[in-house]
Amino acid sequence: MVSSRSVLALALALPALVKATQYGLVKQYAGTNFFDDWDFYGNFDNLTNGDAIFVTASVAASQQLAFVNSAGNAIMKVDNKTNVAFNDKRNTVRISSKDRYAVGSVWVADMLHVPFGCSVWPAFWSQAPGWPTGGEIDTFEGVNNVTNSQISLHTEPGCTVVNAVQTSNIVNSTDCSFQSNDNEGCAVQDPDPTSYGAAFAAAGGGVFVTELAETGVSVWFFSRKNVPSSLQGNASSVDTSSLGKPVANFPSGGCTIDKFFEPQNLIFDITLCGAGNPQTFAQTCSGVCYNDFVIGSPSNYDNAYFEVQSVRVFGTSSKVDIPPGSSGAGHVSAASVLGLAGGAAALLTALAVL
Repeated sequence: MVSSRSVLALALALPALVKATQYGLVKQYAGTNFFDDWDFYGNFDNLTNGDAIFVTASVAASQQLAFVNSAGNAIMKVDNKTNVAFNDKRNTVRISSKDRYAVGSVWVADMLHVPFGCSVWPAFWSQAPGWPTGGEIDTFEGVNNVTNSQISLHTEPGCTVVNAVQTSNIVNSTDCSFQSNDNEGCAVQDPDPTSYGAAFAAAGGGVFVTELAETGVSVWFFSRKNVPSSLQGNASSVDTSSLGKPVANFPSGGCTIDKFFEPQNLIFDITLCGAGNPQTFAQTCSGVCYNDFVIGSPSNYDNAYFEVQSVRVFGTSSKVDIPPGSSGAGHVSAASVLGLAGGAAALLTALAVL
């Protein structure tokens, strides 16, 4: 069998045939080995004040909160079996990739189902170990029963959105600084109602594409029926110029990418309630977030799960894949904890506007 690195080397040996926007496969998370190269957080949610415990790998396996199903897809879910006592938190999952991915990378996540429902706050995102230094890219984020997902960046001061070329016209903020607007970040709503929730599942899921390039950060979402042939199957490369305009675009004109973004750990997580407020919750749900849901019927979380067919990472060279061992890899700094908690209320409010 020819390895992905061999294919990439062959592609790079033929520069006349390779466009500047074409990337070769450097890493794949799929099948029975999906969870091998991820770290489980193993602590209560001290990041966004969620009423959740991000369990260890062993607990996730024993409680069937993270596993590969009979179809070969990775499942990450909230505990929907346990009656949780008052003042306790509900078990859930947060995983971070062991490898980090540098500028010159594209990651493609093919999902069949994303978590949704009252109190549920899921995300597929990335960040550098020393956040806010090194930046954060939120490819997918939803909350409660909103009907659209959100895409955003969070950086140190000085990164703004200028002359974006994108399909979404729902722009919540253009200042990416974690110090602005309570860390709302520069945020864009995906106008496609199949980008989150029950509609996402009913449509057969979809594919999220994130490009971290010197020219900027771009995110595409394709509902299942619209997934390009170039993103189907086991393609050994991806050409982002063939994907059309992204849903969200954060060009380098207002944000020097090499300055604000360092190699990123990929992250899946599902927290509950979090640092939002009763007004945000009430926009799409009724009752009290913790009392009526977290410690309510476990069946509240029957839809609170990711089902992921694969996450495939492509790069301009194999050097964009930074293996574990670098200082701070896979860990969240104290600054990250403070920043995420401080800005979560504004982010949740933005997500619930539609």
